Amino acid sequence: MLKRVTLDFIKKQKGSKTPFVAITAYDFTSAKLVDSVGIPLILVGDSAAMVIYGYENTIPVTMEEMLFIVSSVSRGAKQSMVVADMPFLSYQQSVETAILNAGKFIKLAGAHCVKLEGGLEMCPQIKGITNSGIPVIGHIGLTPQSVHKLSGYKVQGKTKANAKKLYQDALSIQAAGAFALVLEGVPEELGQHITANIDIPTIGIGAGKYCDGQIQVYHDLLGLFDTFSPKHAKKYTNLNEQIYDSLMKYKFEVESCQFPD
Repeated sequence: MLKRVTLDFIKKQKGSKTPFVAITAYDFTSAKLVDSVGIPLILVGDSAAMVIYGYENTIPVTMEEMLFIVSSVSRGAKQSMVVADMPFLSYQQSVETAILNAGKFIKLAGAHCVKLEGGLEMCPQIKGITNSGIPVIGHIGLTPQSVHKLSGYKVQGKTKANAKKLYQDALSIQAAGAFALVLEGVPEELGQHITANIDIPTIGIGAGKYCDGQIQVYHDLLGLFDTFSPKHAKKYTNLNEQIYDSLMKYKFEVESCQFPD
């Protein structure tokens, strides 16, 4: 039987010389592939709003839509820890709402923990969810659900005051009981400072090389999504082009009576 990645494993990555790997996945097949490589953490991100459901940003995706894909990822991942990303307005209204929806991801969709965006203002929700027995990952910096408030996808923490606030947010999230923290879209120096001064692992996405772990979006890494490409993303292959060429070849062979032969 395959051994499941546990909370203790992720916690032990704090300060390791070898950063740990995390990636998003949104369906059974991609989860199986990620799992087979031995990547310890799969985030079923609300980025599914854009790469799966075709929305302009992450805001419109619903709990029902997220539950559907988290369930499929959970069925495909036998070793990786599955993290469910809590969508916009599934936790902001109240601690009770946050606990209820986090519980749905665990009980109905097979996730092992949840992630939610926000700093000090979301600590009551983080504390309530963890006190209910559900592990939580925090997320600060560039928080996509606040894209309108932030006036777009901009690097955060560039001013001294903003950097100080993000550092205080990190300390507050740790104190509220989160076991890890995503740092997105912050200067490398700030990512390094936060990582060095909190006790829980940091997971960077556009936050420099000093974080305890790194995460990327599956579709960005494989070149599947050509509508938008973040500056921090590295494209390891171009499956969009390869799939297009294969579909064109199939179309040509059917229309020219070469397939089936």
